[in-house]
Amino acid sequence: MRLRALSLSLLILLSGCGSLLPEAKTITRSPWATFEDAKRAYDSIEPYKSTIDDLKRLGYDPFVTPNIKILSYLDVMNRFMINPSIKKEDLDEGIQRCIDFKNYCKAFEATPQDLKTKRYGNVFLDLFNFSRRTKSSGWRFQAIIVLVDDVVVYKLWSGNPTIDEFTEKKNPLGPLQEPEDVVKEAVKGLY
Repeated sequence: MRLRALSLSLLILLSGCGSLLPEAKTITRSPWATFEDAKRAYDSIEPYKSTIDDLKRLGYDPFVTPNIKILSYLDVMNRFMINPSIKKEDLDEGIQRCIDFKNYCKAFEATPQDLKTKRYGNVFLDLFNFSRRTKSSGWRFQAIIVLVDDVVVYKLWSGNPTIDEFTEKKNPLGPLQEPEDVVKEAVKGLY
């Protein structure tokens, strides 16, 4: 009877019971439920026409909408003049204006996202770090909107409309091996 219970337990552990593996979901709260919603709001912004009140109506209000960062003109300079070979004259007129007007300039950086991560595969192999399989899906949007005297002078967006990634990590030595730790220890030993 004990042998049967032990065999059954071992069979359950060795089976690919993926529902026992962890899942994660990262949502950066915003008024936009999808990538398309975020892009549509962004596309409504017109440089040299849209005002801070227009941005608020579109959801770009850092005091109401969570996870919108306020950047100073120094932050804008650091973003766009990333090395000494880039001169102010090389930048877009709106960014130049921001730098010239210093304290009258600010920017909003919005990074809404909806990202789901799920591990799957054999629970035993995952639990003991022999093999981990992860699937990530969702979307990510980023926008920088630069304002001078509360009027938009520049906007820039980027993002991933569709994220569909698969990661597989294999460790032949299982719990005895963590590749990052092995390399760190080897480098420490050299110094």
